[in-house]
Amino acid sequence: MFKKITETVILTDMDGTFLPSSKIPSQKDLEAADRFMAAGGRFSVATGRALHAVKQYFDKIRVNFPAVLCNGGLVYDMAEKQGRMNVYTPESTERIVKKILGDNPDIGCEVLTIGNVYVPQLNDAEKEHIGICKVQPVFCGLDDIPDRNWYKVLFADQPDRVDRLEEYVSKQDFLDVDFVRSSEKYYEILPKNISKGSCVNFIREKFCTENDIIICVGDYYNDAEMLKAADVAVCPSNAVEEIKQLCDVVLESSCEENAIAELIDKIFSSQN
Repeated sequence: MFKKITETVILTDMDGTFLPSSKIPSQKDLEAADRFMAAGGRFSVATGRALHAVKQYFDKIRVNFPAVLCNGGLVYDMAEKQGRMNVYTPESTERIVKKILGDNPDIGCEVLTIGNVYVPQLNDAEKEHIGICKVQPVFCGLDDIPDRNWYKVLFADQPDRVDRLEEYVSKQDFLDVDFVRSSEKYYEILPKNISKGSCVNFIREKFCTENDIIICVGDYYNDAEMLKAADVAVCPSNAVEEIKQLCDVVLESSCEENAIAELIDKIFSSQN
């Protein structure tokens, strides 16, 4: 299942996989990632977070490979500080968002661009999300967002209300975009046919050799396409059941118990 470390890429989800509930990566996981890279492996993250919500971690989390951001809208080279792939939602997204917010006036909403997070509708769940991401958002209406290059739109609310939003969307004809549940509290609009999985295929073509394998690690529904595209699919023990069913390896450890370190230990053990 595992190959030589020099022929191995690890792409890991952040929240719920590499990051525990404290949102502080464990020293054991960080040391394991450093050990993997020192042995010639390539390590990076694949997250729904935007660039400005990820940069805060890179004084601790060291990567040596392009990262997947915005649930697939952006592949970003941290070393070169440039995007290697950018995909934006279509112009019709603004109309879709206006419809959703008009019919769901209590839902929180944010729009992610390369430079900012714009918040056209605020609630307690959206306030919490802003705090988790540690960003300084711009509060404004949709018509006042100057950058029309939107990577994604995130809706935030309590789980039962997001359940109802998901059901509402299923009854609409929003055919120009895709929707994905990224947490019990979050539901997102993405560009059509864009996911973490589409980025894995892009990365395999642009940055890997035919001998390389890509190991992907994730825990939630927005990781499903990435895990399907991986050569080896892995999840922590806290993953939802549908994700466990997709995986080649279900780790004994949860995101609270150094799951990434367990994976890397398994890779090193396989070398013997």
